[in-house]
Amino acid sequence: LVDATAGHALLSFMDAYSGYNQIFMHPEDQAHTSFITDRGLYCYKVMPFGLKNAGATYQRLVNHLFAPLIGNTMEVYVDDMLVKSRTADQHIPNLSAMFTILKQYKMRLNPTKCAF
Repeated sequence: LVDATAGHALLSFMDAYSGYNQIFMHPEDQAHTSFITDRGLYCYKVMPFGLKNAGATYQRLVNHLFAPLIGNTMEVYVDDMLVKSRTADQHIPNLSAMFTILKQYKMRLNPTKCAF
C-alpha cells in the first residue's frame, strides 16, 4: 500500500463496517456453520469472523467489486480501503466512483474509522 500511494497528493482512508458480516452465506453453506445453544440450533446467514477462508473470501470479493478502480484510484486490503488522487480536482470524482460501487452492493462503512 505504501508504494501504491507514491506521487498522490490526496488520500482518503475507509473501513468497512463489520466487513465480513456484510457478506451473505450461500444457503447450502449455512448448515456448515451451525451451532447449538440452550435455546436451539442456529446457523450463520452472513459470513462470520473465524471461518478458515473468511479473509481470503472477503479479499477476493472486494477485489472483484472494485476491480475497475484498484491500482488506479483505489487500493483495498481486506476491509481497509484507500482512495488516492494526484490532484485535488480528481479526488471528489475518485471518491464518488468508490461510493457508487459501495451503494450498488449495499456495503457500509464505519464512519468512526474513515479519514477524508
